[in-house]
Amino acid sequence: MTENQTVQQKSVRRNRLAAAACFAASLITISVVGTQSATAEGAAHNAAHRTAAAAATPGLGSADLVQSEDFQKGLNPVGATVALTGREGLSACSGEETMRDLTKDKATAYASVNWTFDSHGMLIESAASAPTEAAAATWEKQLVALVQECQDEPAGHWYYGAAHTLTVTGGTARWYPAYNGDGTVSGGAAVLRSGTRVAIVDLTGKPTDAPTYVEGIATAALNRLSS
Repeated sequence: MTENQTVQQKSVRRNRLAAAACFAASLITISVVGTQSATAEGAAHNAAHRTAAAAATPGLGSADLVQSEDFQKGLNPVGATVALTGREGLSACSGEETMRDLTKDKATAYASVNWTFDSHGMLIESAASAPTEAAAATWEKQLVALVQECQDEPAGHWYYGAAHTLTVTGGTARWYPAYNGDGTVSGGAAVLRSGTRVAIVDLTGKPTDAPTYVEGIATAALNRLSS
């Protein structure tokens, strides 16, 4: 792929994220404030989602993804869309690649959530359950490589910063703050792994000036994935 094609692909992905946020915000009006969690069985999702959740392989579902109570001050969720197809775009750096693409349809289960907020920004988490720990390790490396592709960008472009690692009981993660072309903090990404489960979290927007809020979300997501 040429450099121009890569830049165009990333641009398409960013534009798609922005459009998706606006579209989701216009369609999803149910409040998640005060609810126990935003799951496929919750009021924010339709009967088709509930049927899919019941049919999904046990051990990976919407309850293993980021929930409304996991967000820190400055991120006020207003809606969530859950899917179990593995077809949600992975991150702002992945173009149109999905978890199903990355795993070549070999995962035993998929789950994703797309959160919108009352301010500019959105969060996408996409997870997969591997048939073996070796496969999970391979997918984790592929996700890390994907994020690292956007660490070295031309001047004036947004980019991911240096990787930071964290560990909880049963899982590990790498998280990366994102920066606008002027160097200001604007979201970030995290690659998570717990046993045979892998996930990527991509946050766009600027709830605070501190890049460490990405660490907080990554920790919450990893705790969910490891539960």
